[in-house]
Amino acid sequence: MAIKHNQQIQKNHFHKDWQRYVRCHFDQPGRKLRRRNARVAKAAKVAPRPVDKLRPVVRCPSIKYNRRVRPGRGFTLAELKAAGIPRKLAPTIGISVDARRQNLSEESLKANVERLKEYQSRLILFPRRTGRTKKGDAPAEEVKAAKKGENTAGSVALVQPIKNAAVITEGPLSEFKGEENAYRKLREARSEARLVGVREKRAKAKADESAAAKK
Repeated sequence: MAIKHNQQIQKNHFHKDWQRYVRCHFDQPGRKLRRRNARVAKAAKVAPRPVDKLRPVVRCPSIKYNRRVRPGRGFTLAELKAAGIPRKLAPTIGISVDARRQNLSEESLKANVERLKEYQSRLILFPRRTGRTKKGDAPAEEVKAAKKGENTAGSVALVQPIKNAAVITEGPLSEFKGEENAYRKLREARSEARLVGVREKRAKAKADESAAAKK
C-alpha cells in the first residue's frame, strides 16, 4: 500500500520495550562453576556408583567422520544376549539399552560384547537390603572394600571411557610419495563410470572414419 497525503508511516511498532527481552550471558563463568560443583556433589552422593550408565562404542555417521568412535545411546539386544545379560536386568545394574539399534557388523558386536564382559568383571553388586544377599550379589568383604574405596580397580565407579586412538605416521613425507593415492584412484573410477558412453561413442566414430578412409 502506497503512502498518501501527509506521508505517515504505516503500522509503526516502535513501543516493543525490547530491552526487557535482551539476554546478556555475563553469568557464564559463575554458571560454569555452579554446574561443576553440582556434578561433584552428585558423584559424591551416588558413590561408589557411577554418575552415568555404561554406553556402547559406535561409529560416527557419514564417510567424513566414520573413522571416529563415540558413546552410543545403548547396547543392542543381540549384544546383551551374547554377553549373557538379561535385557530387564541391564538397566538396573547401570547398563543402557537401546532396543532400536542394530548391529551391522561383527566387529562392532564383538567390541561391545567385550566391553560388557569387562564391565561385568569389575561390577560389585550391592545387596538391596543389608544382610539379605541374593544370587549375583557381591560378598560382604567386596562391598565393604568398595565402600571404603580400597578396591578401586573393581568398583562400579570405573566406567570404561571411550578414546580415539591417534594415527601416527613416522618419518618424513618423502617416504609416502611412492604409495598409491586413494583419492586420485576414486576420482578416476568416478570419471570412467561417468564418461563410459561418451568414450564408446568417440571410439566407434573413430573406427568408422578409419574404415571409410580405407575404402
